[in-house]
Amino acid sequence: MNVEDEIAAYIGSQPQAKRHDLQTLHLLIRSLMPEGRLWFLDGRNEEGKTVSNPNIGYGECLMTYANGSTRPFYRIGLSANTVGIFVYVMGLKDKNYLKATYASTLGKATVTGYCIKFKKVSDLDLEVLKAVVQEGFNNL
Repeated sequence: MNVEDEIAAYIGSQPQAKRHDLQTLHLLIRSLMPEGRLWFLDGRNEEGKTVSNPNIGYGECLMTYANGSTRPFYRIGLSANTVGIFVYVMGLKDKNYLKATYASTLGKATVTGYCIKFKKVSDLDLEVLKAVVQEGFNNL
């Protein structure tokens, strides 16, 4: 299965309301970087053990770990679980930036160092979310 098919299957596997919200966000993020790399991580490690929720990824950045090793990873991530939807902004140098800059204007969302968590798209100001995503693609 190619990445687009994996993403479609993941979104399609969600309950109706969440499926609609994930599709809305997927299209919004793709519209901001239509030629960017797409990722799909099924949440399993090399041994096939589930270690996280599945994630859709957009764009690319180079993640640097504490031991100095690096690897390519997505810049913007999208995921869902039973408690909500998550948008990840990876590669942030300042872990306070996202919260300090956007938390008060995003709407009903919890903002941490690199994650925006919310229950449904209608809880958000989508124009502010678009600004977050665009800034994330432009190397926050």
